[in-house]
Amino acid sequence: MANTMKFDIYNPEKHRSSICRLFQEIGWMGKDNEDLVDYLLPAGKGWIAEIDGHAESLAHTTPGVIRYLHEELPASCVSSVATSRIARKQGIATHLTAHAIAHDAAQGSYVSFIGVFEQGFYNQLGFGTGGYEHIVAFDPAKLMANKIARSPKRLSIEDWKIIHQSRLMRLRGHGAINVIPAEFTRATSSEAKNGFGLGYFDSDDGSLTHHIWIGTNNLERGPYIVLWMAYQSYEQFLELLSLLASFGDQIPLIKMHEPAGIQMQDLFINPLKDRYISSGSKFESGIRSLAYWQIRICDLNACLSHTNLECDTFSFNLILDDPIQNYLQPDETWRGLSGEYTVQLGSPSSLEKGHKAHLPTLKASVGAFSRMWLGIRPASGLSVTDQLSGPQNLLHQLDEAFRLPEPKPDWVI
Repeated sequence: MANTMKFDIYNPEKHRSSICRLFQEIGWMGKDNEDLVDYLLPAGKGWIAEIDGHAESLAHTTPGVIRYLHEELPASCVSSVATSRIARKQGIATHLTAHAIAHDAAQGSYVSFIGVFEQGFYNQLGFGTGGYEHIVAFDPAKLMANKIARSPKRLSIEDWKIIHQSRLMRLRGHGAINVIPAEFTRATSSEAKNGFGLGYFDSDDGSLTHHIWIGTNNLERGPYIVLWMAYQSYEQFLELLSLLASFGDQIPLIKMHEPAGIQMQDLFINPLKDRYISSGSKFESGIRSLAYWQIRICDLNACLSHTNLECDTFSFNLILDDPIQNYLQPDETWRGLSGEYTVQLGSPSSLEKGHKAHLPTLKASVGAFSRMWLGIRPASGLSVTDQLSGPQNLLHQLDEAFRLPEPKPDWVI
């Protein structure tokens, strides 16, 4: 694909029918839920590549923030990348996504976040693989939780605004993502088959404080999928667990993400025995691990200026390679992060352009450096499995510096 290809902003009057066809071709929606396009695309900015006057590829980003220790950093969430049957294997989606990332970086996003269909494809745009997410499948009858002390309120898709606000106000830790536009919650709640919510309105102003949103193919027997859970305290978390436990007389299996800071196996009766007994069944319990999200730094100076580490201050040279430069249009303002820098880590951390001969040198791809910076994996481990290398003494210093809590986005993109 030529680098001079032009991309357009999504225009519903011009592109909606083509995008509906595209989403149906790739199995994202059926003809009965085309409203998904009307909910999702207004939640951010959609970039379109046309073939013969029709939109055949889409890269959509949504504004958000990511928690880095105690800091809130602006983030661009790549919420959709889709290519039709006639536009595949031409490099269109790659260039289009690079353009979307570059645009948001030029507008002030410090990092970019994406949920991936497979490891490797987005590495060519500088993304590095995130941490493991634990998907817990359990019999709610085996959940150690108090009985429901009070009835929750029903929540429906029509409550998307208050549901979204509850999600934004939830208890968040290191690495947690907030997607800002409420329309994104409207879109994702509408995607869930037979979706429903339950929650409590406990704030002084009567707003929704904690809730769960569930989807299922079979309302009568399940399994139920907890698509998200929002709470402002661990007492509220335990109350939501009591709701899940109340399904135990009818629903044999519930699946959910393990929350940050919680080891769900602590809350099950006979978890290993139950795993053996249910093995191979439709309602098999257990815990699976999967790394399905990726992240990359887009503004290195801004990220490091908000990095305050509990370590002795030290400095090193950084030679950074950013492969996204190979996919950017000639007129892009933001050109990626490739270059030579001097980094100082500590509290605060800082960045300068250039190289100092007396300092040790770290060589890294932007994806590997982003993984180290967020605390996904230590520098020494990344030197084995990713594109990161340096003297052993420097790697040891970096391991000690980036002793961070395990990052958990807690928001599926």
